[in-house]
Amino acid sequence: MKENINWGIIGLGKIANKFATALASVQNAELYGVASRNRDKALDFSKEHKAKAAYGVYDQLMKDENVDVIYIATPHSLHHEITMECLDHGKAVLCEKPFAMNREEAQQMITHARSKNVFLMEALWTMFLPHFQYVQELVNSGKYGKVKSIKADFGFEAEFDRNQRTFNKALGGGSLLDIGIYPVFLSYALLGKPEKIEASAQFAETGVDWECEMKFLYPEEVKASLHSSFREKTPTIAEIELEKGIIRLNSRFHEPTSVSIILEGKEETKDFGVKTNGYDFEATHVTHMLLEGKSESRKWTPENTLDLMELLDAVRHEIGLKY
Repeated sequence: MKENINWGIIGLGKIANKFATALASVQNAELYGVASRNRDKALDFSKEHKAKAAYGVYDQLMKDENVDVIYIATPHSLHHEITMECLDHGKAVLCEKPFAMNREEAQQMITHARSKNVFLMEALWTMFLPHFQYVQELVNSGKYGKVKSIKADFGFEAEFDRNQRTFNKALGGGSLLDIGIYPVFLSYALLGKPEKIEASAQFAETGVDWECEMKFLYPEEVKASLHSSFREKTPTIAEIELEKGIIRLNSRFHEPTSVSIILEGKEETKDFGVKTNGYDFEATHVTHMLLEGKSESRKWTPENTLDLMELLDAVRHEIGLKY
């Protein structure tokens, strides 16, 4: 039985940097190797984060026998291809969200992992954060009654640049897959799949969505109003109205933050004292799963990933966004 898990990272952008920083605080885990198509970038990244190996070709990291699991932080459009290659080399995978470009790709990745009996999980880090775990347990407990409605937004002002990943259709650009996934995830995690989806969007000249407005309709007139935008900075909070009160995940709700509970006009705020950037919680979970010899997560399952991809596909269908 292994005592420590050696991590690798493919794709060395901003999120990979945050992940590597957080990984340094995870017990029984070490950043062993990194890979970029730019070898100098890989070398610089490895020096900064004290990784032992740096590669200028992705498959060199996949072939490194010292690496147990690979975190994939490339643009969404490459997730399917790189995950499949990692699995072929017997490497466990933590793949950034969105897991794939559509449900069909996600299913292929999951089927392949199961055929190889190799661990695979979507890196939906919010699921593992203490404040979100608290909210999910509180809602499920029924302490404040049933959910009546959810409102969640995520928006920031992005200067239009057709060459940037966020506006590049070939790289899966657009607000929905990049940041809209968080409000969609929140609604799904608390209410499950809706009966009906209504959505509209404004498009950039590259054909991706500048912003997206979504309504998820559930039984008993329960509704989730969700919004994502590259046009403006929004509050980026999530508000859950229940029969006996309101739970608010404060800004920015998808990151480590506080939670306010509003009952009869009185507001009480709970702080969770997270000292890291938050990516260590998902890394800790995966490390534990691998040390236990698991091939799938119990907390964010492949079926959860497929459901989420199905919802994103449905929204894309409603707004007419095709990749």
